[in-house]
Amino acid sequence: MSVFIHGGQILGPNGVERADVLVTGSSIVGTGLDLPVPGNARHIDAAGCYVMPGLVDLHAHLREPGTEEAETIETGARGAALGGYTAVVAMPNTTPTIDSPSLVRDVLAIAEGALCEVVPAAAMTVGREGQLLTPMGELARMGVRIFTDDGRGVQDPALMRSIMEYATGLEAITGGAPVVLAQHCEIEALSAGGHMHEGEWSTRLGIGGQPSESETLMMLRDIALARRTGAHIHFQHVSTGEGVEIIRQAKADGVKVTAEVTTHHFTLTDEACSSYDPVFKVHPPLRTAADVDAIRAGLADGTIDCIATDHAPHEPHTKEFPFDQAPPGMLGLESALALALTELDLPIERVSELMSSNPAAIAGIGDRHGNPVEAGQRANLVVVDAESEWTIRGTAMASRSHNTPYEGRTVKGKVRFTVLDGELTVDDGVATR
Repeated sequence: MSVFIHGGQILGPNGVERADVLVTGSSIVGTGLDLPVPGNARHIDAAGCYVMPGLVDLHAHLREPGTEEAETIETGARGAALGGYTAVVAMPNTTPTIDSPSLVRDVLAIAEGALCEVVPAAAMTVGREGQLLTPMGELARMGVRIFTDDGRGVQDPALMRSIMEYATGLEAITGGAPVVLAQHCEIEALSAGGHMHEGEWSTRLGIGGQPSESETLMMLRDIALARRTGAHIHFQHVSTGEGVEIIRQAKADGVKVTAEVTTHHFTLTDEACSSYDPVFKVHPPLRTAADVDAIRAGLADGTIDCIATDHAPHEPHTKEFPFDQAPPGMLGLESALALALTELDLPIERVSELMSSNPAAIAGIGDRHGNPVEAGQRANLVVVDAESEWTIRGTAMASRSHNTPYEGRTVKGKVRFTVLDGELTVDDGVATR
């Protein structure tokens, strides 16, 4: 079957241009005007819309195996497709931890037929306990390209150095493809007992705080180790202005470092916690307005490479616990693109880089995701009406959980169609299965 997308503005190799798109099978077979269209093609009217490469999320918690009450791979992938994603990297902090080839195979098997490609990351240490290395060579041989103990930073600097040294030797196994070490930057001795950002609002509210230095000190350590070893370090969910400046300087110095920020860290501040509503509890915590401004500047000038969601569903009753007892995390997959388009003063091409081509390259899936809309590329696409307004509602999302901090917020940017390998996964705003 063919899909003919007509009347839209495509993000092609020459930037934004008016062109139609013809998809046959899993590939884009033509772009331009006056394309020859097969008689059985499905016609999609994209007038007033952008036709973009499908989004890629470097950081999603799909909860399976182990916490399927909050989310499953199926429901998480459905929400991703509705948000315009054609690929998500699934974090390994499941129960059990994804730290062995058998568990990676299990995730891949469960994800067959999902509405987006699910790319498993694997833990750096067994059980994410920060003691023993996982069988990284065997995992790399079966296709794992991102290793992370997300949710915990590796506390032991000697162990982190060993991980980096080992990772740099894996390119002999991967055929030259890079292996990325994604670090959750947190010095636990500093953050212990903290449930929000340490600052004016934590003092006012009487809630234990996590200082910015808990994040930035680990960044400085890992940049020094990456400079020595040549490893590629990727900083997850950067939340501080100091962290943005540290990354900016490291890049200027030639260190192999990339970084992501989340939508909530460029749209919300620690003042939101003044309601004591645990929906605003997240890890790392919401920071100050100055941090938000610095993150936005980093997104604009290229210091920050990606927007990730850190999609973290939780069963509804757990987010009704007291603030200091509730689990941290927020939903993100269905609202991220709209928040980026609404809140950031960036051209659509830059938003696409941050949410598609850059994360695809870091994840090692740039052969099939994040490429310009042109003939010969895989048909992983999203059609978005950037001016269409809608209201975020947690209960309307595909997730099994409802913990969005944006409840009732009106945003611009509605995903109308998502195409995965030539198949419509979202058809006029509705998931196809």
